[in-house]
Amino acid sequence: MLHPLLCDSIAATKASLIPSVLSSSGSAARSCTGPPPISDMGMRFSNRGGNGPGLVSKRGDPVKHMTANAYGQRAQERVLEVEAPEVSGTTPSLKIFPGQAFPLGVSEVDSGINFAIFSQHATAMTLCLSLPERGKFGRLDGGMMELALDPHVNKTGDIWHICIEDLPRSNVLYGYRIDGPRRWHQGHRFDSSIVLIDPYAKLVEGRRYFGDASNKFSRFLGSYDFDSLPFDWGENYKLPNIHEKDLVIYEMNVRAYTIDESSGLDPKIRGSYLGVIEKIPHLLELGINAVELLPVFEFDEFEFQRFPNPRDHMTNTWEMVKALHGAGIEVILDVVYNHTNEADDANPYTTSFRGIDNKVYYMVDMNNNGQLLNFSGCGNTLNCNHPVVMELILDSLRHWVIEYHVDGFRFDLTSVLCRGTDGSPLNAPPLIRAIAKDSVLSRCKIIAEPWDCGGLYLVGRFPNWDRWAEWNGKYRDDIRRFIKGDSGMKGSFATRVAGSADLYKMNKRKPYHSVNFVIAHDGFTLYDLVSYNFKHNDANGEGGNDGCNDNFSWNCGFEGETDDTSIKSLRSRQMKNFHLALMISQGTPMMLMGDEYGHTRYGNNNSYGHDTIINHFQWAQLDAQRSNHFRFFSEVIKFRLTHHLFRQENFLNKDNVTWHEDNWDVYDSKFLAFTLHDNNGGDIYLAFNAHDFFVRVPIARPPGKRSWFRVVDTSLVSPDDIVPDGVPDIGSTYNVAPYSSILLEAK
Repeated sequence: MLHPLLCDSIAATKASLIPSVLSSSGSAARSCTGPPPISDMGMRFSNRGGNGPGLVSKRGDPVKHMTANAYGQRAQERVLEVEAPEVSGTTPSLKIFPGQAFPLGVSEVDSGINFAIFSQHATAMTLCLSLPERGKFGRLDGGMMELALDPHVNKTGDIWHICIEDLPRSNVLYGYRIDGPRRWHQGHRFDSSIVLIDPYAKLVEGRRYFGDASNKFSRFLGSYDFDSLPFDWGENYKLPNIHEKDLVIYEMNVRAYTIDESSGLDPKIRGSYLGVIEKIPHLLELGINAVELLPVFEFDEFEFQRFPNPRDHMTNTWEMVKALHGAGIEVILDVVYNHTNEADDANPYTTSFRGIDNKVYYMVDMNNNGQLLNFSGCGNTLNCNHPVVMELILDSLRHWVIEYHVDGFRFDLTSVLCRGTDGSPLNAPPLIRAIAKDSVLSRCKIIAEPWDCGGLYLVGRFPNWDRWAEWNGKYRDDIRRFIKGDSGMKGSFATRVAGSADLYKMNKRKPYHSVNFVIAHDGFTLYDLVSYNFKHNDANGEGGNDGCNDNFSWNCGFEGETDDTSIKSLRSRQMKNFHLALMISQGTPMMLMGDEYGHTRYGNNNSYGHDTIINHFQWAQLDAQRSNHFRFFSEVIKFRLTHHLFRQENFLNKDNVTWHEDNWDVYDSKFLAFTLHDNNGGDIYLAFNAHDFFVRVPIARPPGKRSWFRVVDTSLVSPDDIVPDGVPDIGSTYNVAPYSSILLEAK
């Protein structure tokens, strides 16, 4: 789980998206229900410059009827007047209707702009509107119109709603002040002094440029846009539609990918979606065919600086997805529906759900004075299987698929989504089933991180409906332990590279439902995995108490950086061993951005809070490794994608694999060899030696009149470490070097 500090674009000159705040509601119903217009909705103007207690608003005159053509100009003029030192006692007249309960969020209907928001326990609801000065979209230091909703007129069930005629069709900022019971022990956290973001806001306006410290305490408000034309995907556009068994996933961070000066990009687009487009050639050269983007939702990058110190963004997202698809690369989003930014009760950051209806949106412990349950490790836990929250998550997912054509989702701490409203595990979680069965999501890859911070570890047991794939944490651990030379791991290593049938061979599940990885955004990079025995997290400011202590790493003889050529050579060999094992394994491989050149975080295994060189992709280092480390990584990926033996539809059996092993129970044995059989004779022989000595091994005869060609030997230096066409004249035995691996192909 990663806090999305480094995931957004460097600049957003329009509005941005937030996580479970998105709706799939496209064209809303073109009608507005209810009785005739209401003449007095308790409308008032406030000259509040920000959220907080002690602010007062001035009550305005009753709303008057007026013609549609006059409203837009007069309302804007009135907002500008509010910015003057004194607020006039008059207000613009608005034609207001009760509105309709669905769809939630903002929708355009025949009678105007409809606003609808859910809150079961609210007792008072006020819609806040701001029409900023032209050319200063996002300026929030002026006044806001506030319309108090009448629960007898503007409420249907638990949904509050209002329709306003002749509001502008775009560039209007809005939020809600909500009041209700102040009884914390019952799970409520209402605070009417705060203007809250609508969970269904499709656009969010706040800080215009990433990391702009001069606007550290910007407010975030919702917005909408019914003026812009739909994005033009082009006549020849098509989805890649890559089968799961053929995927090679590249986990990456949009901002960190190009923000470094070494990217050579114009500073205006570094760290942005447009930056990703410029660097698509690198992804193609590497050979991957899917990117898994760490969270791209709207967030406050200064979130952790609240204490002790009291975007054409959407267009660029479309363009990035279109460009990646045009290059044959799928887009998978890392999505976080297990918690929100609103933290805990000790240091709350109330922006939306907490103030709208805390008891509905979050899991609370009613046996402990209504305290927030924390299965996410971030202070709160989204109440995912509550019907309202579940529908919000589904609407958010559908929006990304319909609006942005994304190809799938990886769900952070997905075990949280398998808990009931009281936090107890569910055998058949309604949300997990709904995602698997949803028609809009049917073409999407859906990948679970099957654990959470409350100990609900579901690797191999995740409720899946034969649709869900899983991050295979056992694969990561077993591969690490065998390659670094732990005893007793040979059988587990064989099981993992063969597709983890012990975990996934049930019902209609397939090998590709195991997402295999050695490295992910959490933990060590691949370079650090072979360079550090211990985490080095002092830079995180938590006294080294953060981050995992069990990394199954080995520094190859020295902790950290060294000039010892033998240690550096061994580390290089080990990184290649890990990469080869990953790419020849049955299942869906995933690698981490930067591992293709050996990126280091200097032993920091919990680096999410650093917007520095620790996390930024180093393009100069890539260039230095292009003919060596990078070349090996790229060629191995391409070899996988051109050989179906590594991408089986079904689990291996005795007809398509031969294990050259009679000593499975020998605890100290750290050598494994096996042959993958091809019906056409193109067999593949593989051997992995995790001993610290040479192992001379007899090579099985190739099929028919074929001969063995050496494709990979990680003990050799580049370019001999991988020769895609193969090196002939391989004898009947092969002397496999310590800590090395080989791949032979029958030709």
